[in-house]
Amino acid sequence: MQVRMRKRVDMPLLVSPELVEPMVRGLVGAIDVDGGATDEQLAVLRAITAHLWQRPDLDPAGLSPLSPVEVASAITTAGARRRFGEVMFTLEMCRHPLTDEQVRVTESYSEALGSSPEEVQIFRTAIDEGVEKAKSDFDRFFNAFAVDRSEVAFRDRAVETPKLDPELQERIERFHTLPEGTVGWSLSEFYRTYGFAVPGTEVTPNTYLYFDHDMIHVISGIAPTGPGEIALGAFQMAMDDNPVNTFAFFSPLVVHEAGLGTIDDIVESEYTLSRPGAAELLGQEFERGAKTTGDFAFVDHLLLAERPLEEVRREFGVVTPDDPNDGHHIFW
Repeated sequence: MQVRMRKRVDMPLLVSPELVEPMVRGLVGAIDVDGGATDEQLAVLRAITAHLWQRPDLDPAGLSPLSPVEVASAITTAGARRRFGEVMFTLEMCRHPLTDEQVRVTESYSEALGSSPEEVQIFRTAIDEGVEKAKSDFDRFFNAFAVDRSEVAFRDRAVETPKLDPELQERIERFHTLPEGTVGWSLSEFYRTYGFAVPGTEVTPNTYLYFDHDMIHVISGIAPTGPGEIALGAFQMAMDDNPVNTFAFFSPLVVHEAGLGTIDDIVESEYTLSRPGAAELLGQEFERGAKTTGDFAFVDHLLLAERPLEEVRREFGVVTPDDPNDGHHIFW
């Protein structure tokens, strides 16, 4: 059985060719603070420019910056301005420690363009009111999107009081009796390989979100490493840049780059994108996500369980990673 999927009109995170250079120069200006951009910020911007916007010839380190007024004059459409704000927010998280000057400068660009992701407030809170209040803000954002990020077949359960779900646990455990290489078998193998608790065996409000999220891991072929979690968010956001997918990108950035998460027993980490190869992986997965032919994040994955994983990937246009054996992929 084929799953009906929403077709995209275009690749949503690709800006028009004539806007790429002013976009990058503006972003260079937004991180040119406190003596200049950090190596991590430049690496992330370089990877996005080369892979997502397909301009490897533009090296951010060698570009002259544009001021907020100049960026606002060059980038006039709402969509492009929003994308500028999303990438700027990403780069802001990559400055460690986050400084008052970095916050001030990015706010000046946001004010000039009139576009700033709501999640930016987390970092304003971290500066003004402290980390614990910022974590509380993140929890609020996360919870607001939890039902929309849950498996579609179980959204009625996702709004109920959290409890064990033995029916879901049994269903997932039966997946391992399916033929090897099917989507369901691969999900069951995912839990076995990484030692994760099977959804339904723990009391958490995120049971059905985890089921959906893990299905995205399996179909995309991205492993649940720290860099992989951020890259998975980039892949998902590039499939369809809607508010739910955008937050699915920002969430692992907050948890694994800024270290501000408090969701269940997920281990916080910081500076993840400074690790060797992590920025390049981010760029590559933005590019792979943009190449897909439809968004499989919130289809009914139960209808896919008995189908060969390879066939499902082909249906959604999921291409093979540049290096499937780099430790950040599970491209069975």
